[in-house]
Amino acid sequence: MDNFTFWSPTKMIFGKGVENRSGELAKEFGASKVLLHFGGGSAEKSGLLNRIRKSLSESSLKFVELAGAQPNPRLGLVRVGAELCKKNGVDFILAVGGGSVIDSAKAIALSAANPETDVWDFYSRKALPSGAIGVGCVPTLPAAGSEMSNSSVITNEDGMLKRGFTSKLICCKFAAMNPELTFTLSPSQTQCGCADIMMHTMERYFCGDFGRKLLDGFAESLMRTLMEAAQKLKENPFDYNARAETMLAAAMSHNDVTGSRDNGDWACHQLEHELSGKFDVPHGAGLTAIWPAWARYVYRKNIPRFAQFASNVFGCAIDFNNIEHTALKGIEAYEKFWESQGMPINMSQLGINLDEGAIKELAEKCSFGNMRTIGKIAKLDVSDMESIYRSA
Repeated sequence: MDNFTFWSPTKMIFGKGVENRSGELAKEFGASKVLLHFGGGSAEKSGLLNRIRKSLSESSLKFVELAGAQPNPRLGLVRVGAELCKKNGVDFILAVGGGSVIDSAKAIALSAANPETDVWDFYSRKALPSGAIGVGCVPTLPAAGSEMSNSSVITNEDGMLKRGFTSKLICCKFAAMNPELTFTLSPSQTQCGCADIMMHTMERYFCGDFGRKLLDGFAESLMRTLMEAAQKLKENPFDYNARAETMLAAAMSHNDVTGSRDNGDWACHQLEHELSGKFDVPHGAGLTAIWPAWARYVYRKNIPRFAQFASNVFGCAIDFNNIEHTALKGIEAYEKFWESQGMPINMSQLGINLDEGAIKELAEKCSFGNMRTIGKIAKLDVSDMESIYRSA
């Protein structure tokens, strides 16, 4: 087992009605003036924002609001939010929405606390922050796991570059998680979210560290439970227990309890970031479309690991005379499952036609101009990236 550090400081408050404690929780973590950050109209129409406004007011907290966070959250809005914080003396940010809203809030928190540095310099690895404003959240879309992770992903409109930043400074102080808030998600949002949750677990599972039976057990159980919940929600979107399992899985998949982020592979996420950056596709859909091509490209680097995935996650019988056959069965089982859930398993199903120019552009961006490799099971250079995009 590799060395690792586990550190998960976020206070989780889980269950029905917990969003009504938002003000109390923000005050617990030192808030006096709050930026209430959210996305579109759904939180307003559902009455959620009014409940949270009431909670903030009842806790004697002043607040200003910033709407407009969108999937693949934009740098431009982050800069608007930071100016709003500075102008109004904001000392805490409350994100209400999915991972995009939470990621946007984290970026605003960095920008507002480091006014001398352009926030994009943190995401492009040119600078490190000295601090961040506190962030809390009320998640409404189980997917990114940003509510309990130390990461944030932002898209720069100049070049549509999608980049992530990781630091303990941006871990949420609290996450008020009510599964009922996810009842109104569309089937597509639900399944894309489930795919992202599973991939966060798989990125840690397909790594260079294989002497970790306990962590593997956590990861395999999470993936099986998540797929079962995804199937139930396809049939009944108001299944509270399935919503609860999904919401909990989202948080657990990205807070390192199933394995250290630092020891994970992450190639699929990095390949997909360029897809959603360029084409603005849903992140979860991009992941299910890219993973089979990545898996077939790298599986020979550790056939036993892929065979274990096939057996312990999808129930494939191990062919001890031809373990490679079992590994491939697992990749096929992954494809069949997500296709049955209405998710794409290649670029065509994602609605993207990648010509050679686009393939080279994506690989060039993913490799940071041929300056880095990605992945842990296999180190992938720019030509490997091109091959995977081409295969997908």
